[in-house]
Amino acid sequence: MNPEISHRPSWIQRYILPGLAFKAVVIGGGYATGRELAEFFLPSGPIGGLLAILVATLVWSLVCALTFSYAFCYRLLDYRAFFGKLLGRGWVLFEITYFLLVLIILSVFGATTGAIGQALFGWPAIAGTVLLLLSIAALVALGPGAVEGLFKYVSVLLYATYAAFLALSLSKFGPQILSNLRTSHMNGGWLGGGVTYAGYNAVAAVVILPVLRHMTTRREALIAGIIAGPLAMLPGLFFFLSMIAWYPAVGDSTLPSDYLLMKLDVPLARLLFQSMIFFALLESGCGVVHAIMERVRRALRDRTGKDPNAAVRAATTLGVLAISVSAAQGIGLVDLIAKGYRFISWVLIVIFILPIIYVSITKPKLRAT
Repeated sequence: MNPEISHRPSWIQRYILPGLAFKAVVIGGGYATGRELAEFFLPSGPIGGLLAILVATLVWSLVCALTFSYAFCYRLLDYRAFFGKLLGRGWVLFEITYFLLVLIILSVFGATTGAIGQALFGWPAIAGTVLLLLSIAALVALGPGAVEGLFKYVSVLLYATYAAFLALSLSKFGPQILSNLRTSHMNGGWLGGGVTYAGYNAVAAVVILPVLRHMTTRREALIAGIIAGPLAMLPGLFFFLSMIAWYPAVGDSTLPSDYLLMKLDVPLARLLFQSMIFFALLESGCGVVHAIMERVRRALRDRTGKDPNAAVRAATTLGVLAISVSAAQGIGLVDLIAKGYRFISWVLIVIFILPIIYVSITKPKLRAT
């Protein structure tokens, strides 16, 4: 797929890297704080929630496999080219949806850090929100080098902190988890919850298309896509298992992660985990703002032949962040996740998931082995 690569890529690059990249995009808006798990899975009860997680995992594997295969067959390594091929002139629908999703994501991130600041330090909600968004603006202004350095160090912090959190949770909550799994009733809605949750997160399959440059066959693309679902969901599954110990009360918490950390009663673990969430959201926020800036740059270059100057970049960044601050303060974390993500999810199902399934069935090139 990439003639510039003279050596054969490793099996990790071909089969595992796409799933790890998919997980990296999903984690910020998928289960970093546990609020999304409480919204889409917990209402169905412990058993129903696990079924919803299974549904979401299967949807992710299907969408990733079909997306990676389609992108490999037609040599599509960015989302603009991908949707230009998939939707024709309808690509603009995805452009609009993606911009709305970015605004919602930044608003959710801002509301989350506001809630963390309140929980840890007693700050006003606006303080944590402004701290995150100003940090995003500063890092984006410093350029790609600063952002790449952030990605490297945050990845180490994220995995180490999750490992410690999961070990503590399972050691202390294990008996309660088993008890609730045995005694709790399964509620309805698990199928819809799983599909809706999978829908808004599935866009990550398109965001990470550049890593497919290591693919050498369509079979590799399909296998990597199938693996991506479980790789992305595994941390969320363990997080949900920890939440089951305190079902149903944990579902009413704005920050289920902080609720569980309070139950663990290990102050240092609480501080480290919430700090990890802040840096994870900072990492994801830098990524989505950079994507918007790149889109603005391409649009202006197409029209004027020039890249935007510093004033245009600053005005665009501040405009996006100002809208996000307003939404975060005016709507709140719970409603942003419950309403914003649900709306975007069904739009993406219509303009992305259903079309990629349709073309994968109808195009001979994609049906061929």
